[in-house]
Amino acid sequence: MNRGFYHLEDHDPTLYKNYSGCGNTVNCNHPLVARFITQSLEYWVREFHVDGFRFDLASILARGEDGAPMYHAPVIWNIEFSDTLAHTRLIAEAWDAGGLYQVGGFPGFRWAEWNGRYRDLVRQFVKGDPGLVPEMATRLTGSSDLYQSSGRLPVNSINFITCHDGFTLYDMVCYNEKHNQANGEGNRDGDNHNHSRNYGAEGPSEDPGINALRLKQVKNYMAILLLSQGVPMILAGDEVLRSQQGNNNCYCQDNLLSWFDWNLLEKNKEMFCFTKGMIHLRKRHPCLMQRQFLTGTINDDDKLQDIVWHGQQLHKPQWTDTSSRVLACTVSGVALDEEDLHLIFNMSGDGLSMKLPEIEGRKWYLAVDTANAITLDVIEPVQQQLVKGNTIQVSSNSVVVCESR
Repeated sequence: MNRGFYHLEDHDPTLYKNYSGCGNTVNCNHPLVARFITQSLEYWVREFHVDGFRFDLASILARGEDGAPMYHAPVIWNIEFSDTLAHTRLIAEAWDAGGLYQVGGFPGFRWAEWNGRYRDLVRQFVKGDPGLVPEMATRLTGSSDLYQSSGRLPVNSINFITCHDGFTLYDMVCYNEKHNQANGEGNRDGDNHNHSRNYGAEGPSEDPGINALRLKQVKNYMAILLLSQGVPMILAGDEVLRSQQGNNNCYCQDNLLSWFDWNLLEKNKEMFCFTKGMIHLRKRHPCLMQRQFLTGTINDDDKLQDIVWHGQQLHKPQWTDTSSRVLACTVSGVALDEEDLHLIFNMSGDGLSMKLPEIEGRKWYLAVDTANAITLDVIEPVQQQLVKGNTIQVSSNSVVVCESR
């Protein structure tokens, strides 16, 4: 049974292969083990009414009995086709510690994937890395390069910027390096490639300018996440600027490093309110939650293309400008009386004066500006201010959203 249930080394069957990074790895596609896994999931759904499953290092499920990747891995397709599991959510962390990386290629059609490429690209773009505008457009619109050719949809992409592993969102803007000394492994554990930036001080700062920029950048991350096609995933605590003091591998800490401090709700109320506002804005706009990939074609009302791309100038996206850090787009509303949206992402260090597109019979109103204080953030439609003229001022390192009415 040991040989059946675990991957063993060929040269010495007393040793276990380690595709998980956590020790011996279950041999998921042995017939008996595959049946055991599927029946266990069905039992949890049937008896405990579990709504869905997220599989850590899920690419282990795609390894055959010899450890090699299998596209038609029996256990994955058994889970997909199970009648008992038909209405559950299936989410894969589509990689493992043995080097198998399947983001965009995890077997099955129902499975959603943690989109690690979305995470890394958005981190780099907000940080100010140049030349990322074309891929940023692709990630913003559901990662069609990963999912469309195989017949999958934007909902197959679980968009995230932070998760239980790695930096919290606030630590992303407070630390250049991980600080895992408390874990007792000489700071060797945890990911070294975080795409983070401290904006002038490593860790907490008393500098008002640094703290203001950090808050704005966290808002930018949250805004982009909730303006992206696909399924957004928010790490609990990011909405109140929770910190782990630069520790990006807190699984072994049962103390203040890993606990949730409820006092942060009042201390960082501005970020909390901003996050609620962005969620509300997303729910008000079905055009941000589309079932099909955006194509740039005219919609059914012959009113506007479903999406039109811009750069610093209207209709001139900077696809080939390797120094650009600016992207804008106009997204057409899809529901009855839904406002069109104009989104501007300025991750450059310069403030810009940017023109707004003309839509017959409509005017633009400012909904979101991450450079503003909370009193002007994510304004409800009845409170929004009319944008005078056909230009809007966009601060450096900021996201702006306008609604047309």
